[in-house]
Amino acid sequence: METSRGRFAALEGMPGSGVAEHCPALLVPGYTGSKEDFLAVLQTLANAGRRRVVAVDMRGQYESPGCEDPSLYTRAALGEDVAALAEALGPDPVHLVGHSFGGLVTRETVLAGRVRLISYTLMSSGPAGVDGPSAAKARALMEAIPQLGMDRIWTLSLEPDARSRGLAPEIVDFLRARTLGNCELGLRTMAAELLTAPDRVDELAKAAEDAGLPILVLYGEDDDVWDPREQAAMAERLDAAKVVIPGSAHSPAVEAPETTAGALTDFWNASERRWRCGSSF
Repeated sequence: METSRGRFAALEGMPGSGVAEHCPALLVPGYTGSKEDFLAVLQTLANAGRRRVVAVDMRGQYESPGCEDPSLYTRAALGEDVAALAEALGPDPVHLVGHSFGGLVTRETVLAGRVRLISYTLMSSGPAGVDGPSAAKARALMEAIPQLGMDRIWTLSLEPDARSRGLAPEIVDFLRARTLGNCELGLRTMAAELLTAPDRVDELAKAAEDAGLPILVLYGEDDDVWDPREQAAMAERLDAAKVVIPGSAHSPAVEAPETTAGALTDFWNASERRWRCGSSF
């Protein structure tokens, strides 16, 4: 996708038949993730009659070009990238979804308030930066990159882990390509952003209330990055809808795609009915 802030790699789902009458959607992945994290839900979401459903790689992720300016990998700068992508999907308002670190990034997009959104979903994301084991992993990767480089990190750690989980050879090959395709500066800077993100839930709640923007908090019942209880409390603070995906951990779109796609479609359709009835958004 070409935007005012550069070119971004994307996967796009479009209805195979019928009239596409629903507003478009933009799906943003998490740290070390990519657009492929939404592959299992993309076409199901589009087949519900949505004009365009687009999943992207953020700046420096996998197939999106990176840069050598660390200031462009901050949450605020990445949020500006997301705003530019949403604008490129116009003129209709957009359903915005942020997964994990992508939730912290898209939150910046919402708070900036310069794009037309019809709904906002935080998927397996939290009120602030990660802590506990997830923080330790992010910190370890951030510190290892300048010493080893991603090629050796893949060979020494990530590839053995992928093979020990019994993943199919083509999946291991994809994970290798994605790992080595990431911009190392981007990974280091985004790790710091993931670790230090402040709690901005109250600001988000006010911005959503002022704009009449409906919010959904969606997460797996066994999420191991942000505690499900923490995400439930965040939903309450936001006065948001909440969906807990059974049998899922941190990646509902991968682990329970049909349930996740159904929950998103229901929320998006309800948001559009509200909009078409004349409510603010």
